[in-house]
Amino acid sequence: MWQKLYKMSEKRPLVLVTNDDGITAPGVRSLIRMMNKIGDVVVVAPDSPQSGMGHAITVNNVLYCNPITIDEGPQIEYNCSGTPADCVKMAINEILNRKPDLCVSGINHGANSSINVIYSGTMSAAVEAGIEGVPAIGFSLLDYNYHADFKQAEDYVRDITLSALKEGIPEGVVLNVNIPKLKKAAIKGVKICRQANGYWREDFDKRKSPFGQEYYWLSGEFINQDKGEDTDVWALDNGYISVVPVQFDMTAHHMIQKLNSWEL
Repeated sequence: MWQKLYKMSEKRPLVLVTNDDGITAPGVRSLIRMMNKIGDVVVVAPDSPQSGMGHAITVNNVLYCNPITIDEGPQIEYNCSGTPADCVKMAINEILNRKPDLCVSGINHGANSSINVIYSGTMSAAVEAGIEGVPAIGFSLLDYNYHADFKQAEDYVRDITLSALKEGIPEGVVLNVNIPKLKKAAIKGVKICRQANGYWREDFDKRKSPFGQEYYWLSGEFINQDKGEDTDVWALDNGYISVVPVQFDMTAHHMIQKLNSWEL
């Protein structure tokens, strides 16, 4: 089916769409509609919510990946029983007959700024695409409401996507795009940023089930330790869309020389 579609529109870019909120989430449905205007779209997304999964992959269980039709459109869709990273691996290695020109992940219900990029399934899907040699962007909206207004982001998502296709994204880099919860007219523009230095101060609420078994409910408070005005958190707080180039080479290069001085 996909091969036939590609022959019909071989001049359009091939765009892989995924997310972590699940294939029926309003954010990814909006992103699919946006990408249909840009290229030929194949969707491979989790069959259930996978928020906070980070870069987990399925190694001790089977994976299911089946064609599905959720709403009308030219896109081809598959729902996957695995994680967001699994979805990208399945798409590139099993479903598509060539590498996509771009992978877009999201639009996430909630921001993935600062340290959240580590925990985010949305960004891990984009990172997995980057590892596979596919240019990738993760999109997130700072609104956790299931029925968030994603139309406010449409023009910006389109422009950033088209720029990425035109200019290219360097190998080893993916883009982390976060959009503030504002009306479109109130968004001040786009800021190229660095990741803010912040962390989560966790709170484990200890409770008891009706059967007397103890369990914990995780909550927490985000602590921003960064006062810089060039960070993603500052941009969001001040009405700008933040774009952070993220690299998945986690080597602390500045530490190599010091480690070489150790008596190991």
